[in-house]
Amino acid sequence: MNAVSQRVLQYLTEVEEAAEDVLAVKQQIVDLDTKRNRNREALNALKTDMSDSEKVKVCFGNMFIKFPKSKTGKMIQKDQEQLDKEINDLRNGLKDKVNRLNEMQGKAELRGYNLSALSTDEIRAINSLLKR
Repeated sequence: MNAVSQRVLQYLTEVEEAAEDVLAVKQQIVDLDTKRNRNREALNALKTDMSDSEKVKVCFGNMFIKFPKSKTGKMIQKDQEQLDKEINDLRNGLKDKVNRLNEMQGKAELRGYNLSALSTDEIRAINSLLKR
């Protein structure tokens, strides 16, 4: 192959790898979000459980173990916090990867893509200002 063909092939390979990386991160976010939703459902089930039993059956791997309700709730809540952190980290990294992919393809950077949600404190401050 001549040099031009070699450069084109390398360019296309790099773009393809960057696109695969973006898709892999998106799929990972979807998988973690699915797990987070299951945990949320489990927490709601624990809160609405009307049985007198102090222990619940929890699935660890391929077996069920009876575990105290309070510890189970704390475990799930801790897992929720870890999942939230991982998802946010992946989303922040995804922005850079998408921008890199667009740059490789010669496209302009996405406008408004670097926006972030308001924090709870910011929302409270805005609500207090609007109530005046």
